[in-house]
Amino acid sequence: MNRERFLRACVATATFLAFPLTRAAKALTRLRDGKGFVVKVGQDRSNQPMALFEGDTFWSKISTIDTAGDLYVFESRRVKEGGPSHHYHFEQDEWWYVLEGEFQFKIGDTLTHATAGDSVFGPRMIPHSFAKVGQGAGRLLMIFQPAGRMEECFRQISQGVTRNMSEAEQDHFRETHGFKRIGPPIGLSKRMVDK
Repeated sequence: MNRERFLRACVATATFLAFPLTRAAKALTRLRDGKGFVVKVGQDRSNQPMALFEGDTFWSKISTIDTAGDLYVFESRRVKEGGPSHHYHFEQDEWWYVLEGEFQFKIGDTLTHATAGDSVFGPRMIPHSFAKVGQGAGRLLMIFQPAGRMEECFRQISQGVTRNMSEAEQDHFRETHGFKRIGPPIGLSKRMVDK
């Protein structure tokens, strides 16, 4: 094959491959309505805040369906001390921004203390957990990217789906929603201060 034919074949192949990608990008854009929106303070995107645990409320701010699964953003208000089990997500990065109160985070083997204005990043496949510590309410802005099935998971927990499950059934539930529990929550007796 001479050089000119080779270059024409490359251009034709690139054009052929780009066409489906362009169609896919346009289809993804169509899933978003092209309009922005506002979710006021104390409101939930779908007007259905979730209560996951006693004294723990989630308000979705950007729903999974708003971004075709690219992003999920919610605010969490926690009254009681504590937090979730130590776990990792198969495909989601997780980011926390402390709006109010004090929290302890464990990312991998590193413990840190965070207060209002601090942010913490937990990469996918790295074990992490957090706990609200101290007096008063704590509030976090939390992001999952990509969204995965986390919003669906939280909604089902809020609806009581996991209430009577055994630990093995809860572990299976977690894994079908894209994450794995690998240890207990952060022990509240192990409070620490940044160095």
